[in-house]
Amino acid sequence: MNRDDRNRFHPQPGLEIGMQLGAFSISLAVKDIEASKQFYEKFGFKAFAGDQAHGWLILKNGNHVIGLFHGMFEKNILTFNPGWDQNAQKVDTFTDVRALQRQLKAQGVTLVSEADENTTGPASFIAVDPDGNSILVDQHV
Repeated sequence: MNRDDRNRFHPQPGLEIGMQLGAFSISLAVKDIEASKQFYEKFGFKAFAGDQAHGWLILKNGNHVIGLFHGMFEKNILTFNPGWDQNAQKVDTFTDVRALQRQLKAQGVTLVSEADENTTGPASFIAVDPDGNSILVDQHV
């Protein structure tokens, strides 16, 4: 890797961070949650939260988070959790999911489900990228 490649992957100090989306994880639609759990444990992931008996587990390896979900959705989902850090702990300041929704809609992003603008607290919305990947923005606080 040459110097140009390193700079491409490591933004320069002082660059402004865009939209504050909160914690990130990938939510995987799995056929066999136990087999998937055992597989990802080989990569150093450990169960962090969830209820395997009810078809879902959250695994962590450092700051990397994978959700395993059996029978809850058909395809994998990119998930952002405003208001949470990577340990599912509430952060002091964050951008509310409804404000994020308004920003994206103002930029022409079509949402397949929307958070109710007349509520506060937990809510979510879903967008789909040009390749058909679902993006869930799911606020729990």
